Amino acid sequence: MVASAARSTHSPVRVGLADLLRLRAAGEAIQLTAPRVRAVGTGGHLSPYKGRGVEFDESRPYQPGDDLRTIDWRVTARTGKPHTKVFREERNRPVFVWLDLRRPMMFATRGAFKGVRATEMAALIAWSATANGDRLGGLVFSEGAHHEVRPGLGMRSALRFFRTICADAFWAPESLPEADADAERALLRLTRVARPGSLIFLLSDFRRLGPDHERHLRQLAGHCDLVLVQFFDPVEAELPPPGRYRIQSAGRSFAIDTGNEATRTRYEQRFAERRAQLAALARAPGVHWIDCATDADVRRVLAQQFRPR
Repeated sequence: MVASAARSTHSPVRVGLADLLRLRAAGEAIQLTAPRVRAVGTGGHLSPYKGRGVEFDESRPYQPGDDLRTIDWRVTARTGKPHTKVFREERNRPVFVWLDLRRPMMFATRGAFKGVRATEMAALIAWSATANGDRLGGLVFSEGAHHEVRPGLGMRSALRFFRTICADAFWAPESLPEADADAERALLRLTRVARPGSLIFLLSDFRRLGPDHERHLRQLAGHCDLVLVQFFDPVEAELPPPGRYRIQSAGRSFAIDTGNEATRTRYEQRFAERRAQLAALARAPGVHWIDCATDADVRRVLAQQFRPR
């Protein structure tokens, strides 16, 4: 069930092309190639993006926090003041979005469906990549649909990606069968199509990914940079006050009883364990973890992780 709609989307239960087009200015304002130092509690180790060519841009006065390895000793000696080298990253880097729109993503008690929030973030990433001159590609999947968008440049590639994720096949989950294998198949496919040096965003609640998902993720992290964005509803982290509640999700209705303390504890532990697994993955070089609640502003969540353009 959805209590209220967030301002960032017209509908809390699905997206349309117009919703994604409205995010253009916000996406173009984000520079995905210059990540901020991660905030406490949002992940682990931050490593330099791998696989990018760089070239010298300029020297500027040293600022606290600059890497000592980039000090320009010649300019420092000539001016008597410490200077550091600034490098410009190679453009046209592949940016790939792996978007999970399975049945569990069609749920929220606040804000908008997890799938809606994930799609909004996918649009922000697409607009940023387009503005930066990077090649944009995507893999979008559900229990009954699986579509790939080959990496391409410019507005045409972004629009092709938007039309894919707005397709009706992804927003009628009540007619879809239960199938857990699709997530692992989509992840395995990603390991085969992602080129070395790509920046990959995996947008999911990371539930039921299959027994080999960690192996696939670590394989990807060996030659790409991964940003894992976990979408969750507050009720998934902590049950509501003791009582009996009727829940509607993906066309189904069921009741939950939150009065048993042992049940509440086990429920919260399962969510904590899933977060701990992602946090452990994020400690590997080249892997980053962000979490996003269904009542959060995805523009703010993403902007907090990357520098403004």
